[in-house]
Amino acid sequence: MKILITAGATREMLDPVRFLSNLSTGKMGYALAEVARKRGHRVVLISAPTDLKPPSKVKFVSVVNTLQMQSAVKRYFGDVDSLIMTAAVSDYRPQRIAKQKIKRTKTLVLKLRQNPDILFELGKKKADKILVGFSLESRKWLENSREKLLKKNLDFIVANRISKTKNPFGENRISGAILDRNGSVEKFSDTEKEKIAEKVIRKVEKIWSTMEG
Repeated sequence: MKILITAGATREMLDPVRFLSNLSTGKMGYALAEVARKRGHRVVLISAPTDLKPPSKVKFVSVVNTLQMQSAVKRYFGDVDSLIMTAAVSDYRPQRIAKQKIKRTKTLVLKLRQNPDILFELGKKKADKILVGFSLESRKWLENSREKLLKKNLDFIVANRISKTKNPFGENRISGAILDRNGSVEKFSDTEKEKIAEKVIRKVEKIWSTMEG
């Protein structure tokens, strides 16, 4: 297969030195790219900034913000069999980017505008492609993840939860569940991200073999 994977945390610049972002490290996306490559698939990895070294023998595309990621994903989407969207994409971006560094004031009001939902838009054009999403929820994590799965027309979604005691950012072992459109839920606990990556790629392969058959 030809698999498109997104990773990392997009950055939305406020001024030349500051930006809006999140705590995603990109480890999951990079692990998926490595596993897919080792299993013989052709991989395109579109990554927002991370501290990670790109896996060898994959096509690597570097982006910074959400609109750049959207453009890159659209560029490759038509030529792949599966899209695995692990990137933590910013929901909002500044309405305007200051040309000069913003000076300190007692209060600062930021006007934000909504970013496009890349996976939702591509779900409308799914056709025979396999779409996989990732979610991170702080409450009703299974219910909210199921809602995203259906709304975005995904084949399955990997659900993670965050709480005072569970924080998946930067960790090598996480807990969560894989939910598919048929209603099945496969929970995992304290599992290495590389093992989860293997589960995801094998599940994509299984769906692909069924479609091909």
